[in-house]
Amino acid sequence: MESLRALASLLLVLLPAAAHGWGVDGHYTTCKIAQGRLSQAASKAVNDLLPKYAEGDLASQCSWADHVKFRYHWSSPLHYIDTPDNLCTYQYARDCKDEDGVAGRCVSGAINNYTAQLLDYGKETSQYNLTEALLFLSHLMGDIHQPLHVGFTTDRGGNTIDVHWYTRKAVLHHVWDDSIIETAEERFYDSDVENLVEAIQTNITKEWADQIPTWEKCGKTQTTCPNIYAREGIKAACSWAYKGAVNDSVLGDDYFMSRLPIVNWRLAQGGVRLAATLNRIFG
Repeated sequence: MESLRALASLLLVLLPAAAHGWGVDGHYTTCKIAQGRLSQAASKAVNDLLPKYAEGDLASQCSWADHVKFRYHWSSPLHYIDTPDNLCTYQYARDCKDEDGVAGRCVSGAINNYTAQLLDYGKETSQYNLTEALLFLSHLMGDIHQPLHVGFTTDRGGNTIDVHWYTRKAVLHHVWDDSIIETAEERFYDSDVENLVEAIQTNITKEWADQIPTWEKCGKTQTTCPNIYAREGIKAACSWAYKGAVNDSVLGDDYFMSRLPIVNWRLAQGGVRLAATLNRIFG
């Protein structure tokens, strides 16, 4: 497992600066939480669809969709949503499109698409690669819960806002992808992502237990509901990610300690909702 995560980390370092997504540990956390909440039927389906080398561990493959951006260049716009600067609102018809204006090519559209593909599971034939659909859905459900995935158009979700994370130069998007999580692991979790996962799972069963049914719920006929997650995302981006962070800002303890609960909360929501979606898909 450690060697897999090390390789994944190396691959992500090689991605272009504009890449969107939680870092490796963020995606690992979301998928680890989700797999522990799967129904028996969903757990069987996930095990059936995972590649053999994953040995049944969804979390170990949760960053796959970032790695294949080199091979599947068309997939890059599926990881994020650009919204009008400073409006702090999201509308599917207005915002879910790629740079060429092709509708539906954003993270919420992709979640809907891969959810629909996975509903083919169990049919004798399917035109889709359901293993890839599972890996895309699992990754993108994490992505849409990173607040700067639903960020402003001009700064590309915080990718052009240069800040200092304590003494290190960084871009704001990277702070939310990796730096907050990595700093938390170093300070509070013995630099071990498994300890972070355990802490968030404890909060899910205790501190947030009364919120879980609301997190899991979609409309009566919906298998997944990414527009809800996107609207939450832009609100969190405006209230927490962008607030107090402009070019040349030095982000230290005040920013870190006030934003860490938001990161943990969104990781938890992503995991709970991924599980709920897979449970609905696989019945």
